[in-house]
Amino acid sequence: MLARAIACSVHGLAGVPVVVEADIANGLPNFTIVGLTDRAIQEARERVRASVRNAGFEFPSRRLTVNLAPAEVPKEGTGFDLGIAMAILCLGNSSLRIDGYGFIGELALDGSVRPNGLRVSRVRVPLGVVGVIYENRPNVTSDVAGLCLKSGNAAFLRGSASALASNAAIVDVLRRALDKAGLPADAVALVTDGSHETAVEFMRLRGVIDCLVPRGGPALIASLLEHATVPYVLDGDGNCHVYVDVAADLEMAERIVANAKTQRPGVCNAAETLLVHAGVAARFLPAIRRALPDVELVGDDRVRAVLPDVGLATDEDFATEFLGLKLSVAVVDDLSAAVEHITRFSSGHSEAIVTADLATADRFVAEVDAAAVVVNASTRFVDGGELGLGAEVGISTQKLHARGPMGLRELTCVKWIVRGNGQVRQ
Repeated sequence: MLARAIACSVHGLAGVPVVVEADIANGLPNFTIVGLTDRAIQEARERVRASVRNAGFEFPSRRLTVNLAPAEVPKEGTGFDLGIAMAILCLGNSSLRIDGYGFIGELALDGSVRPNGLRVSRVRVPLGVVGVIYENRPNVTSDVAGLCLKSGNAAFLRGSASALASNAAIVDVLRRALDKAGLPADAVALVTDGSHETAVEFMRLRGVIDCLVPRGGPALIASLLEHATVPYVLDGDGNCHVYVDVAADLEMAERIVANAKTQRPGVCNAAETLLVHAGVAARFLPAIRRALPDVELVGDDRVRAVLPDVGLATDEDFATEFLGLKLSVAVVDDLSAAVEHITRFSSGHSEAIVTADLATADRFVAEVDAAAVVVNASTRFVDGGELGLGAEVGISTQKLHARGPMGLRELTCVKWIVRGNGQVRQ
């Protein structure tokens, strides 16, 4: 019934014929929309707004989202024209969510009709087989399997030997559930050999794995960089910084730094280095020392002039992701010095500033090169769940093709669709 609702033709919007063509491939609808003028698009948007309101669905003023479970897909005559809604979604770069049909995301990125009559559009499609190699945490097994299933991908998993029994039990349940639902059980597969040699072989399965995501420590990342022959998205170290500016609310800064360091110190979005503007160092450093009684502080000479009992921080300290209750601290003269320090030592994961000065915050956001830049909040929020993605495959610290927390959209790529009626190139 959903496919029939999608594959429809709509005529007469503002007197302009509109054709909506759709086909279902791998559970994803691909659209071509022809003939709408700007005026017709606006009128169609108003018609969709009215339809959504009449059907009792929430419609934000700036973004149309259709949120339907299978039993709730409207039937003809209910006042909700699903075909028109989808056409406008495609044209407006909005999001469509249809739970239970295996797809959440954008139907089409854009579309146009070329002067020669070719109808050109770009749509999102699954990556294919997503391989994930990870250490210790069995929750990754279910998280990745769910994300891959929802985005139309197959999940090929290689967990650690220490968590093999848990991973195997989770995958067994998932495979039986897939079979019961009429889906291929091999959409989720687990490597049961936890040896290093098998991990290296896994990284070299070119032609089997379309995209590899590593989730682990420096040793795993180093092995990947040395051995991998398949395309990968690097979920690298989280050497995250918090910069406390001269214009910061120091009580706010104290709460943010304490949370970023201690709320869960063993994860990639925990703070590892604190940078403090020289203008507030004499006041802030003693306060943060009191706020972090269980954290080992190491600092540069300017920090130790205020806190003489802390250890001396080396360049190795500033370059290290401690993943524990240890924090490197440095005093900097200004924002430029803070950005320079971050540029030198950052792993490109998450960087934060605490300041009440908007211009300073904007400059920090513009100049710091990281997957996520946070203003007046903890780095601990750089997480798929906290940023509204739900689960995440990982947090990419590279720039191609994904950066930051990787949810459903990052498990897709773009396909160009070109439809013609006999055109040949002259």
